[in-house]
Formats: sequence, structure tokens, C-alpha cells
Amino acid sequence: MQVLEQLENKVVDAFDQLGIKFTPSSQRLRDLIRQIRSARTAAEERAVINKECAQIRDSFRAEDNTWRCRNVAKLLYIYMLGYPAHFGRLECLKLIASNRYTDKRIGYLGAMLLLDEKQDVHLLVTQSLKNDLLNSNQYIAGLALCTLGSILSIEMSRDLAVDVEKLIKNSNPYLKKKAILCAIRIIRKVPELMEIYVPSVRNLLNEKNHGVLLGAIGLITEMCIRSPDILTHFRKLVPNLVRILKNLIMSGYSPDHDVSGISDPFLQVRIIRLLRVLGKNDQESSESMNDILAQVCTNTETTKNAGNSILHETVLTIMDIKSEPALRVLAVNILGRFLLNQDKNIRYVALNTLLRVIHADLSSIQRHRGTIVECLKDPDVSIKRRAMELCFALINRKNIVEMIDELCSFLQTCEPEFKADCSSNMFIAMEKYAPNKKWHVDQMIKILKSAGNNSRDDIVSSFISLISNTPELHLYTMHQLVDMIRDDVTQQPLVQVAAWCIGEYGEQFQSSDYEGQKVDEEEIANLLIKILNYNAGLISTRQYAINALVKLTNRYPVLTEHVQSIMSVYGCNMNLDLQQRAVEYHTVLKKYDNLKDGLYEQMQPFELKQNYIDDVEEDIYEGKNEEEILHEKEKQKEEATKALLIIFGEDSTETTPSKNEVAPKLDPLEDIFGNPPTTNPSNSNILDSIFSSNEQVAPQTSNNILDIFDSSNNQSSSKPSQSGLDDILGMNSTTVVNKSDKASNNDIMDIFGNLQTKPIQNGHGESLNGQKPSMNVYEKNEVKITFEPCANGNGSTPTQHFIQLKAENLSFSNVVRNFIFSAAAPTSMKLQLSQPDKTNLQPFENMSQTIAIANPNKDKLRLRIKLSYKLNDVPIEEPVFVVNIPFFE
Repeated sequence: MQVLEQLENKVVDAFDQLGIKFTPSSQRLRDLIRQIRSARTAAEERAVINKECAQIRDSFRAEDNTWRCRNVAKLLYIYMLGYPAHFGRLECLKLIASNRYTDKRIGYLGAMLLLDEKQDVHLLVTQSLKNDLLNSNQYIAGLALCTLGSILSIEMSRDLAVDVEKLIKNSNPYLKKKAILCAIRIIRKVPELMEIYVPSVRNLLNEKNHGVLLGAIGLITEMCIRSPDILTHFRKLVPNLVRILKNLIMSGYSPDHDVSGISDPFLQVRIIRLLRVLGKNDQESSESMNDILAQVCTNTETTKNAGNSILHETVLTIMDIKSEPALRVLAVNILGRFLLNQDKNIRYVALNTLLRVIHADLSSIQRHRGTIVECLKDPDVSIKRRAMELCFALINRKNIVEMIDELCSFLQTCEPEFKADCSSNMFIAMEKYAPNKKWHVDQMIKILKSAGNNSRDDIVSSFISLISNTPELHLYTMHQLVDMIRDDVTQQPLVQVAAWCIGEYGEQFQSSDYEGQKVDEEEIANLLIKILNYNAGLISTRQYAINALVKLTNRYPVLTEHVQSIMSVYGCNMNLDLQQRAVEYHTVLKKYDNLKDGLYEQMQPFELKQNYIDDVEEDIYEGKNEEEILHEKEKQKEEATKALLIIFGEDSTETTPSKNEVAPKLDPLEDIFGNPPTTNPSNSNILDSIFSSNEQVAPQTSNNILDIFDSSNNQSSSKPSQSGLDDILGMNSTTVVNKSDKASNNDIMDIFGNLQTKPIQNGHGESLNGQKPSMNVYEKNEVKITFEPCANGNGSTPTQHFIQLKAENLSFSNVVRNFIFSAAAPTSMKLQLSQPDKTNLQPFENMSQTIAIANPNKDKLRLRIKLSYKLNDVPIEEPVFVVNIPFFE
């Protein structure tokens, strides 16, 4: 070997003396791979790679065309091992420009690995791609299509979109399916180019080649998702898709497309997914596909994964379109059969799908509650978590007792990582559906004991709030808690609740017995001292104990000296908070005895948190489908509208209510706007009352709503007969409205977001030809916010703007809570926000809020926006950002 190296060095020296650059032959890729794999250490591997990279650089520098293809191939292998290979990018472009197929293949592979749209070098390959797309060799054109789909940028998409469209019309199936896939990538990068492909895609549904048909359906699906207009256009093709799907189901054995006895399950899944997109929110399309979906559900084999994948996609489609109730029950039953499958993956998919569709048909899913509860005992952690989430979604007022018992059993045996989520969700469920307070308290104590130290702090505070609001159970609750912690103070959340209760209501032990048991003050004090001296306890628990101990001196004066001695000891504690509390309490007990009654008096009951879901609403909507729920909500809006008209005197057919009748008629308005209107509308600002403004309004002789916008128009102030409500609804401020006119009913519906039969208008009262413009303001964490100009009629002017905010929860299972939207306008404008219709969004729910802006100088409208909400109890606060509003320019 040494002789060969010496001979090689002599040959190189001889060529150097003659002025000729000698390039030794490059080793093959397989030899490099063998050499790298034989390296025993990482350092040896790096040495081999560095040596080879140096030789490759020398070859590139010498413009050696003989071994360029081999060197780029070796460089790509080195790049795949994680080493830098950026110096080979231009060599890839040189290989692409070659006329040889083998060179182009390596060149395009290098371009796909080493180039992306962030580097300007990739723009140099555009012309080569354009030439190769028109090449007569199908394999070279296929290479160009694959590379274009991988590295395309916006500029490259615009330059080559037409060439790709020509290849879609090509008669060669090989090129056609690659061109379709490339078109999908182009549409994702530049959505406005999709119109180029609409005419050619329509004819692709008649193709016999399944590869082409599969790509065409994927392209149609992508376009329909991104464009409502194209979605309406392709809804005409639903019968064609139904026919194709029926032929696949009824066709016999085909060796080219058969998978586990099923004819092309990949194509069937794609077609069913496209049917779901086309049938969503469209009654006619949904009706035309009901029969074929039922046929798929009944004829598909369930013993193989191929059939299960088709059934899963069919269930999602049935639940997403306007399908018949019987078909929905059939879909839920299929998921119920999946839950009984031995395959863990299928059980997980079934639970995940039930979580996605639970809001579509809750009553049908309730029938499988027993099977879902059994999944809590599954050893697989992922199945157990999905089953737990689904169990909480199934809880209602009717099954709360049974479900909590099952979940308590699960809480005792589950892994520690489940205990926090499970206990918190159980408390939320009981807060909404508990049959009585005593049962609620018993279950909470049981949950805190089972969850142990895994319970969250919010459960402790919520349980304390519950106890403070049930004075009839104070003695019962304290005896239960004292019995729990008498011999065991390791359960810190339970100890914290017990310490707080003893400090607040400890005197009840002295005043009465409970089932023949009496606890004296000495036992109570010793129990708190035990908690205080428990070294493994949390600092927060010891804070509860020291507070309770000092409060007992006001209930039991005989304990004062004993407590003073304890406070003097803890005045030297290493923990600064405990030390400060002890010193201050000792000072009060020793020097300011007259302040004890005020400082250590019993706390007032805490304000209970608002339920996340209204109990009445849950009872109304239980067992009803989506259409019935929507009908109920529309009916409630109409009733609230009538109540609003009566309150403001807009309905001449109703008699004026007496003073005794005013209170109940205010409730619907209070529910809608969150704040009842003032009783004297002639001397108050209507917009402030509706939008729940906290600003004080000076008395006025006119109820013209334009005053809040600092309008200089005084015409409306001279017409006291006109209602301020008319202005906020967008009526002409110079026209007197008849109270019995039915048009007022139509205009007032705008507040509630009801459908209108008249053309929609923008903030200036200009017609938008039936299409309402909107803009996306925020889309992150599965939360989407859009702005739309309100339809406020002829009363709007260029100096007054009304914007409708719509927030949507796009998640399948996550809940958005405590959603708060804040906005600020430039100093030359005035802005007011209405009360949102809700602050908690279940999956696929939305909320709305109205923004009123006065713009007297007609400046360009910009808003500073701040958002905060909780996603699955995780607080999210977005930084302030600026949004330009183009509607009113």
C-alpha cells in the first residue's frame, strides 16, 4: 500500500513539473460508505469525512467534469450524516444543466436536499426546470416536477404554474399524476393560482388510472378548502364522486388495486374526505351522499385495517355533513364496535373520534358510556387519557353520581400524572351538576384524599369557596376533615382546607356536638401545631395553619398565651414569610388586644365562580341534534328581542308594564348584554347601557346616540321623538320611525347576529352585493379572530364605524376559557366595546362582540389589540399588536 502511495506521489510531482494539474480517480460511493462504517470512533469518522471533503473541493475547483456526478453523490451522503455540504450547491446546478439523465438525476436530488426558498441560489434553477418540464423524455420531466414540488418558492410558482397545468393535460399518466401533485404544492404556496387548474381538473374525474384519480381528488380537496367559490363550483360534481365510490365498492377483485380484499382503500378514503368537504353546511349535497355513505358503513369489511380506515373516514364525514339522524346513530355504533376491538390503535382512534364528534350527537354516544368507562382500566396510557377526557365530556345532570363514582375509582388507581387533571375536571363537573351540597362536599373530600398531593391549588380555593357558601354544612364538613387529618397530615391540599375551616368556624366545635362527638379547643390547637411542625409540609400549608391558630385566639381566649409562645418561636423561623407572620401576630396579641376582633373576625362568604356551561342550557339541549339546537337558540334570540323592544317602548301593541312587572322583563336583556339598561333612557346614553360602559354620563336633554361620537350634527337633537335605539341599529337619524313598523324588528335583529333578507351593508351604509367582507386578525393556538363591518343601515357615516368581532375555537377537543379581547384606538378617535356573548368556547363554538368607533377626522383606522385566554387551563397572553382596518377607507 505504501508503494502505491509513493508511486502516486511521484506521478503527481511529474505532472506538476510539466505544469499539468493531475486529478487522481475518485473513489466510489460504496467504498466511502464502507470506509465510514468501519470507523471505530467519531474522531476517526470525522477524519475520513474531512479528507474526502477536501478531495471533493479540489475536484470542484479543478472543474473536473469526469467525476462531478460521483463527487456530488458522495457529498449528499455526507450531508445526510449531518456534515456541512453547502459548497456543492453550484455543482448540483451544473449537473442539472447536463444533457445526461444520470447527471440530472443526481443534480436534482442534490437540489432537493441542499436548496430551499430561503437561498437565492435556487432561483438559478428556474430556467433549467422550465426546459426540463417540456422535455420529451418523461423521466426527465418527472425529475423536474418532483424537484419543483420540493423547492418551489412564490416566484418560481408564478413562473412555472402554466407549464405544470399543460402537463396535467398530458396524455401520459406518469407525468399527469406528478403534475397534479406539483399543482397541489403550488396552490399551498400561492393560493390565487388555483384558478388556473379549475378547468383541467374537472375532466380528471373521468380518468381510469387510479393514481391520476387519487391525485385529482387531492387537488380538488385542496382547492375547495381554500376557496368558498370553488367549493360551490365543485359541489356539482357530488353525483360523479358518488358514482366513482359506488363502482369501487361494487367492483370485484382487482389485483392492481386490492388491499386486504378491499378495492383501493386509499382512493375510497380520499373520495369520502372530499365528500365531507363538499357536504359540510349544504343540505342538497348531504342528501345526495347519504345513501352511499350508509352503503359504505354496511358493506365494508372490519377485520382488516384497510376497512377500518374507510369506516373511520366515513364516520367523520357523516358527523360533519347534514346527515340523517339514523345515519349518525349508525356512525356512532361503528365507533362503539371500534372500542371493543383488540387492537389498541383502533381503540385509541375510536376514543379520539368520539371526542371530535361528541357535540354533533351526544345522546347516541351516551349509549356507549359503559364501554368508554371500561377503557379507563386499559393499561395503555394514551387510551386511558382519551377515555378520561371523553368521560368528562359525557357528564350531565342525569349521570353525575354514577360517573363521579367511576372516576373516583379511577383516581385511586391511576398514575400520578393523571391525578391533577382528573381531580380538577371532576370538581368542575360537580360544580355544574351536583345534585346537592352535601353530596358535593363528601365527594370533594374523597377526591382530595385520593388525589393526595397531586391536586392543584385551584381545587383548594374552589373547595374553600364552596364551604364558605354552605353554612348549614360547616359543622359536618369540619368533623369530616378533622377525622381525615387527625392521624395523617401528609395530604397537603386536604390539610390546607381543614386548617382554613378550623380557623374560620372553629367555635362551632364548642357550641354543639356532632353524632355524639365533641372536639375541645386543646385538641384543635394541638392538631394545628402538629400541622405547623410537620417539616415535610409545604410552606403554604404552614401558612394556613399559622393563620388558623392565631384566629382561634379570638374564638377560644384561653389559647392566647399558648399561641403567643408558639408565635415567639416561629418569629425566628428560617422562612421569611412565616417569620413575618409570626412576629406580626405576636405583636398584635401582646400589644394590640383591642384590634383582635376586627383583624381575626370570620371572613365573608366567597363569591362562587360562574359555571363554564349554563345548567339551564345543558338541560334544554340534552338529546337534541345540531339543527334543533340552532332552532332553540334562534327562538331564544327572538324572545330576547321582543323583550328588548318592550323595554325601550318600540312595540306599540304591548301595554306599558307596571313597576312590579319591570324586574322580570329585564332578565332577557341582562342575559344578552350583561348589564340592564337604565330606567330613564331619555336622560342616559343608550350605547353605554348596551355596551356596559363604566363611564358616568352627564344628564342630557336628547337621547341622540351620535353624541357619544362627538358628532356636530344637531338635527337629531331637535327630534326628541326619535329613539336612541334606532340610531344604534343604524337607522337614519333624520327620519321619524313608526313604532309599529315591522322594519324596526328586522333592524334590531342585527344586534343578535340573525340572518337578514336585505342586502348586507358596510360601515358607511354601502351595499356589498350580498357578500360581507372580512379580515383575519389572529389565528394561533386553534383560536381564530375575524373582523367584519356591521350592517348598520343608513344611519352610519364615514365618521362612525361599527365592527363585528368573531372569535372561533377551531379545536376538536380543547376548551378556550376566560377569553378577553382588549382594543385601543388613536387619540383622535373614541372606541367602545360591547359585552361579548360568551367568554368560554367549547370546540367549534364562536363568540361575537361589537366594536363602535367614532372617527370625526376620518383618519385611517388602526387598532391596538391585546388578547388573553386559557387553553386547557393554560393561560395565554398575546403581546400587543396593531391591526389596520381597510373596510372604511
